[in-house]
Amino acid sequence: MKVYKPPMGWNSWNTFARNIDEKLIMESADTLVETGLADCGYNYIVIDDCWALKERDENGKLVPDPEKFPHGIKYVSDYIHSRGLKFGMYSCAGTLTCAGFPGSYQHEFDDAASFAKWGVDFLKYDYCFRPTTVPGDILYKRMSIALKNSGRDILFSACSWGADETREWIGETGSHMWRTTGDIWDNWESLKKLSKVGLENAKYGGISRFADMDMLIVGMCGNGNVGLGGCNFEEYKMHFSLWALLNSPLMIGCDIRNMSDETKQILMNKEVIAINQDEESNVPFNIKFTKVAAHKNDDIMLYAKMLSNGDYAIGAFNFSDDETNFWQTNFTTEKLGLDEATGKTLLMKDVWTNETETVKNGIIRLSLKPHTFKLFRAKVVDK
Repeated sequence: MKVYKPPMGWNSWNTFARNIDEKLIMESADTLVETGLADCGYNYIVIDDCWALKERDENGKLVPDPEKFPHGIKYVSDYIHSRGLKFGMYSCAGTLTCAGFPGSYQHEFDDAASFAKWGVDFLKYDYCFRPTTVPGDILYKRMSIALKNSGRDILFSACSWGADETREWIGETGSHMWRTTGDIWDNWESLKKLSKVGLENAKYGGISRFADMDMLIVGMCGNGNVGLGGCNFEEYKMHFSLWALLNSPLMIGCDIRNMSDETKQILMNKEVIAINQDEESNVPFNIKFTKVAAHKNDDIMLYAKMLSNGDYAIGAFNFSDDETNFWQTNFTTEKLGLDEATGKTLLMKDVWTNETETVKNGIIRLSLKPHTFKLFRAKVVDK
């Protein structure tokens, strides 16, 4: 059985939407390689919606738009593979895609065969225009089993937006990742909204079944299809760190051909990526101090995740507009299984600043300004 880690790569939707063609896709593949993003683990190039003609051919097959893809999809796929990358495409569980192109409903096995023939390695499968008479789990089971019988390993990305209690049935479908929310937008309000449901859904994830918090907005800076206002770079760092900690796939959404140095520094932080790509993909959990009700604030998030080598990843995120106080962002090592009797403590390394500190007296004290965070890799050491 093939075991997946949270996939990493680039998707065309956030910036370009319907404005795609083979030149853009191939240039983006070149950029992944030439910038070093591929060396960091970003190896999928995914064409989202709007790649096909509005009608199937006389045999019921999907047809690539010849103006956008004059050489066909296999040509683009072969080029991406020649760069050492993997190739992804898009379809939908309904009669139409979200942008009004042919969906795969009742064409699942034919479409899976086409994707395999074209050399597809990843399929994003949306949830628009679906028949209300067929449950969502059946729609995703149909395409999943079609892909598994296509003769090619294809990572199946179920994009049902968390609708219809997705998390309750997604594990039955053979999907490798599943969208937990509606679409992300490039602004603070959207980032905060999606982040607040992140842990609740991540608990339903696991190895080869990752809770997908949607594509990254890092570096969009208000540009492109979902670029509604933008965020500052501290907020983008916060976004990237939380997605990594919660095992969400890391799919870049900005125009990587024109990245700023600040964007590259965020996307290429190898220590943050290592937290996301840890081979055990353990479920993150809440370590928020909760005993004093007066100090509760749902906009302040404290999460941890056990890593395969015995370290912990620990993140503190302040989504509020106020500075945190002592009671809101302190916690004890006992919450991580390290009480006084173990004789152990933690050596905390900030993965953004590389500063280190040993925890004293079993308590971690943090103070966070509004819209800021801390992400640590913590090593268990003797007191």
